[in-house]
Amino acid sequence: MSEPVAIDVFYDYGCPYVYAAAQWLKDLKSQLGDDLQITWKYFPLEQVNSGEDADWKLWEQPADYVSRGRTAFHGAIAARRQGDDAFDAFHYALFDAKHVDNKNLGRRQVVLDVAKSAGLDMTRFEADLDDLSLLQQLGADYEEGRSEYGVFGTPTLVFPDGSSAYLKMRPAPDSDRAIDVWNKVRGFIEGEPDIAEIKRPVKPSDDH
Repeated sequence: MSEPVAIDVFYDYGCPYVYAAAQWLKDLKSQLGDDLQITWKYFPLEQVNSGEDADWKLWEQPADYVSRGRTAFHGAIAARRQGDDAFDAFHYALFDAKHVDNKNLGRRQVVLDVAKSAGLDMTRFEADLDDLSLLQQLGADYEEGRSEYGVFGTPTLVFPDGSSAYLKMRPAPDSDRAIDVWNKVRGFIEGEPDIAEIKRPVKPSDDH
């Protein structure tokens, strides 16, 4: 790459397409190093699909609200407070807990177990997990995605020039194709702003 690129990725831990993109981006980052900067932005699909009126906010619900994903986001916010390395360790471990081990990310104990396995400071993590004010960041990212970029689903990638796209990828490309796929995706998103959507038909024989 000729110069470093910073992208935002709006995501939800429960989305299988985010999991595939996360595997790809993790691979890509390991190959490109500082030439690629990724900022993961919280975008709860539970808010999108709530069926509630416009005034209802997932991040404003009380501590005893039963949510399928809010605790995972809260954990990510808490992990980020311990630094980028702590966030990355927790972030990718949480994806594996959901998509490999089929864990329920709505359960506090699952999130605590992931944080412990990721080597976080558990005293600090638990205190932050009890602090509902941290969920305002969940709201801030969601509202940014909606108002600034029109995000409707995950994962949505936003590039430095402001161009963005919802990327439905599954499975992740092999490691030796990671950079090639990146160059094609980036080139298309940034280079063809007039094309709003390309969608492949799903063939009856397609297992995905």
